[in-house]
Amino acid sequence: MIPFSPPRIDQSIVDAVNEVLISGWITTGPKTREFESLLKNYTQCKEIICLNSASAGLELALRWFGVGPGDEVILPAYTYAASANVVVHCGAKPVFVDSKLDDFNIDPELILRAITPATKVIMPVDLAGFPCDYNAINEIPNRPEFKKLFNPQNDIQRNLNRILVLADAAHSIGASYYSLMAGALADITVFSFHAVKNLTTAEGGAICLNLPDSFNNESVKQVLAVKSLHGQNKDALAKLVPGNWEYDIVEPGYKYNMTDIQAAIGIVELKRYNSDMLVRRKAIFEKYFELLSKHHLIELPIVKTQIAESSYHVFLLRIKDIVEEQRNAIIQEIFKREVAVNVHFKPLPMMTYYKNAGYNIDNYPVAYNNFSREISLPVYYDLSDEDVLTICKAVIDSVNAVCI
Repeated sequence: MIPFSPPRIDQSIVDAVNEVLISGWITTGPKTREFESLLKNYTQCKEIICLNSASAGLELALRWFGVGPGDEVILPAYTYAASANVVVHCGAKPVFVDSKLDDFNIDPELILRAITPATKVIMPVDLAGFPCDYNAINEIPNRPEFKKLFNPQNDIQRNLNRILVLADAAHSIGASYYSLMAGALADITVFSFHAVKNLTTAEGGAICLNLPDSFNNESVKQVLAVKSLHGQNKDALAKLVPGNWEYDIVEPGYKYNMTDIQAAIGIVELKRYNSDMLVRRKAIFEKYFELLSKHHLIELPIVKTQIAESSYHVFLLRIKDIVEEQRNAIIQEIFKREVAVNVHFKPLPMMTYYKNAGYNIDNYPVAYNNFSREISLPVYYDLSDEDVLTICKAVIDSVNAVCI
């Protein structure tokens, strides 16, 4: 069986982790700080803090902004559960909007219709690593009618004086939009470094800060650091200074910090990311395009335009003129041919929790249409060209078996 997305673990990563283990310092420390510095330089964001997951980053950003009961957060119906779950954790209401037909991402025109006086945050999601239309999205909160509608409830919201744009860029490190890197495209951006991501730290994430000049982004980072460590005003490394043992708990925070073990993996991956990982993933995408483009029922994903380029994270294949049951049958046929595939994602209004909360997939026809025809193909560093040939044959034979 050709697997779907195993992580890249080679000797360089093993050596980096061993170095940390032998050092005796395995929690948040110098490696985490080094990783943050490298990420800040790579993305060109103003400040960055690494955490134990993207979910932690999204929730921490929402809580820092003061999102809570009575508030609304606009996000796409077509995304992974983490995007909406963190809104629910804060006591706020997820407001789902539909996708665009072409690239799976949130439709900015539909965001306009979803804004109310309760709207505090717009959360675009770069599905599969292709950036959303950030020019259109970032312009929305600055429109006079929406600034007038904005109802700030705390000093941070009054400082911004508009809806916050919080990008869920879990898939898109390395992507670009108008020559800007993902991480510098919104007020706040959150990355994931989960095991299946292009750049992994096993588990992990990061918050990239690009708040306007009315904010001190470095100070905001320090506030987030305290919130990420139980509200403790000194981390373990700071307490190592002789005589500096005493600390205070200034708020009831969370346990969201990244460890040096995780950061060591990330450092190796980031240093070779553009020259190695992205090169290989792009080559795999190009091979898929070459081998699948001639089949009349296969619809290939958008990964590069004049203004944006994907991180080449997930290959979102769609099959034309089929229904969900046929898509499921095609997937079963592909598995019979010993190739693992996946689906990204089942829209959240179809999930039990969100259905029970009153959401109806009939209100998101584009999201459902994309989901019902989508099959995600394997993309990972060690996938060989021969494997890609095998996968493409399995896909074509399976589509033919079900549809022709």
